[in-house]
Amino acid sequence: MTTEHLPGPDPHYPPATSVDARLQTPPYQPQAPLRPPQGAPNVLVVLVDDMGFGAPSAFGGPCRMRTADRLAENGLRYSRFHVTAICSPTRQALLTGRNHHSVGMGVTTEMASAAPGYTGIRPRSAATLAQVLSGNGYNTGAFGKWHQTPARDVSPAGPFDRWPTGEGFEKFYGFMCAEMNHWYPVLFDGTTPIEPQQRPEDGYHLSEDLVDQAIGWIGNQKALKPDVPFFAYVPFGATHAPYHVPTEYREKYRGAFDHGWDRQREITLERQRELGVVPQDAELAPWADGVPHWDELGDEERRSAASLMELYAGFAEHTDDQVGRLVDALEDMGELDNTLIFYILGDNGASAEGGLGGTLNEHRFASGIPDTAEFINAHDDALGDATTHAHYPVGWALAMNTPYQWTKQVASHFGGIRDGLVVHWPEGIEERGGIRNQFHHVIDVMPTILEAAGLPHPISVNGVAQQPIQGASMLYSFNDSEAPERRRLQYFEMVGHRGIYHEGWMAVTRHGVPWEMVQDGAASSYDDDVWELYDTNVDWTQAHDLAADHPGKLRELQQLFLIEAAKYNVFPLDDRMTERENPKEAGRLDLFGDRRSVTFRGPGLRLTEETAPNVKNRSHTITATVEVPREGASGVLVAQGGRFGGWSLYVDAGRPKYAYNYFGLTVHTLTAPEPLTVGRHEIQLDFAYDGGGVGQGGTARLLVDGRKVAEGRVDATIPYYFAFDETFDLGVDRASPVTDDYPIADNHFTGRLCTVRVDLGDDLASDAGSEHERRQFRAAHD
Repeated sequence: MTTEHLPGPDPHYPPATSVDARLQTPPYQPQAPLRPPQGAPNVLVVLVDDMGFGAPSAFGGPCRMRTADRLAENGLRYSRFHVTAICSPTRQALLTGRNHHSVGMGVTTEMASAAPGYTGIRPRSAATLAQVLSGNGYNTGAFGKWHQTPARDVSPAGPFDRWPTGEGFEKFYGFMCAEMNHWYPVLFDGTTPIEPQQRPEDGYHLSEDLVDQAIGWIGNQKALKPDVPFFAYVPFGATHAPYHVPTEYREKYRGAFDHGWDRQREITLERQRELGVVPQDAELAPWADGVPHWDELGDEERRSAASLMELYAGFAEHTDDQVGRLVDALEDMGELDNTLIFYILGDNGASAEGGLGGTLNEHRFASGIPDTAEFINAHDDALGDATTHAHYPVGWALAMNTPYQWTKQVASHFGGIRDGLVVHWPEGIEERGGIRNQFHHVIDVMPTILEAAGLPHPISVNGVAQQPIQGASMLYSFNDSEAPERRRLQYFEMVGHRGIYHEGWMAVTRHGVPWEMVQDGAASSYDDDVWELYDTNVDWTQAHDLAADHPGKLRELQQLFLIEAAKYNVFPLDDRMTERENPKEAGRLDLFGDRRSVTFRGPGLRLTEETAPNVKNRSHTITATVEVPREGASGVLVAQGGRFGGWSLYVDAGRPKYAYNYFGLTVHTLTAPEPLTVGRHEIQLDFAYDGGGVGQGGTARLLVDGRKVAEGRVDATIPYYFAFDETFDLGVDRASPVTDDYPIADNHFTGRLCTVRVDLGDDLASDAGSEHERRQFRAAHD
């Protein structure tokens, strides 16, 4: 029995008629457990990260994805499926069936603000797909990247109500942030922090682990409750940077991209025409201004660019192979035919966040420091291993969005918002290998699944009245390729980029360039943005701007955007990117607030960067009290970040040390001249920040028992972010190491760590002076 009010009512029992159970009339009967309607399918939603429309082979791209091809050949390809241009908003929209600003996710969780459309907090009036399905008897599990919980809540202090297990998933195994080291990940099992025990040298890879977990969970559900359908959500960390993939996958593509990105666009468009995912008269959309063509590059630049694309393609194929293992497992269990699969090939368009030349460390580039082609080529043999954090150049992002313009972040143009979708459900879809051209959006997935399962939209959940689901079911199109599309209106917005679609016409305006991660100078006015107009009924790829020809139509759509934006909490617009990672500048609460001192007790704590004390751009002191046993001690006392940027206070061969790793380019180290004696000691790092802007240098002093034992300069510091995929750790340095003085993972402090106190000075990079300080930082590194 289904219900519009979740959870359903408690069972009703007739009153007792006897003191003796044997005389009870009528005798009590066991209450049947809640079950979905007869024939409700299993549901599998697979989401790939940072993949453009023109990347997978199922949509004409160069990345061989045999599982996507297989499912498409036995199911449907949706050629006009849209997302939100960046990760967290797409995920929140997918799992709630509402527009991303309506559910507080106008940007990623790390950039949240106090504005209603940008809080990063899902309102309880927008229950998730998992809550609705589990409330109707489904078993629910999520395996992979979450990135929807408010950043300040991702700590052992919680609250946990907006973690996956608080949002309707009975099982969660994965990570909570934007990206992850695929060789040495830091994960959660439910709300418990874990690190895999297996190592890369033993064959470990995160994507493989996630699928192993999903297969095991599904198998257990079906063994124990074969009549209960499941909902499995598998959002991969791939193919988001870092591109971590076994060497043999990269080698499959050696030389495959030497022809360059211009030629690749032509090849891909021809394949797309052959597949029928674009019309025969579809044109390549214009190339982005400021991005070099392949023949404008030097030899070193071509070599580095081709190598990074080889790496990405191998990463994509490896990811799809894991999906293949999951599909094979469903087939072996006899569950494939009655499993409704949504294989979403991108949560946004291909990413331009590696800059014009690509990078071996995307965090370095995000702070305004590019890598040279020569530097990338010097590390060619290491590409894809744990020592690299690679991202390809903008040119390849444009090619991976073929035939459309622009990239991830750019919500105005199809290159940022159109991705391939494959739907597979043999018991519910008659046609094999069909193409569906109806215009749809990621918010349409939830109502499609509810209709397929025969479940009503909820009116209330946990006593909270529900806002309407804003998506439109796609089920009408499953068995009718000619059915008129039911999504005739959709707005788009991301960091100031705007678009509005209405019955084939689309008005758009781009606001800035997506690879300029650190803003330079005063913010540009939204009033200065140039609006474009496209008739996508005849111009599939937004190749011909008609704004000058149809000014009346443009004004009509501009007004329609204002109406939709006001309705869905889009205003006020906010175009800040990297800067909003600072909670004070963004205007959001963080875990520590204005506290200047915190004392941690004992080892083992693991915090994200958003929940750790913020030592960036300010003076600070780290004080550790330890006890050294008779046999001596070594290992990490406290560390933050890793090999791509971070700092560590540790003991090496008995001697206290401090290391500051500047984006993997330079590691500044202080070393005490004498080893610690047996007994209790206080080890202190005092960092005096120079001030005068963000990312400036400072003087570091190392003290033991109050006596200075070493002093040195740190020439420059990391201004905005150490790493999304690294943590603040007590008694160990998890994931990648800050310094090569100690090994990966096996670096626990072998003495007793009693306390670690962090004392913070003034925040020197916030409030009114921050924009000027950013300009100083950028000028110093251009």
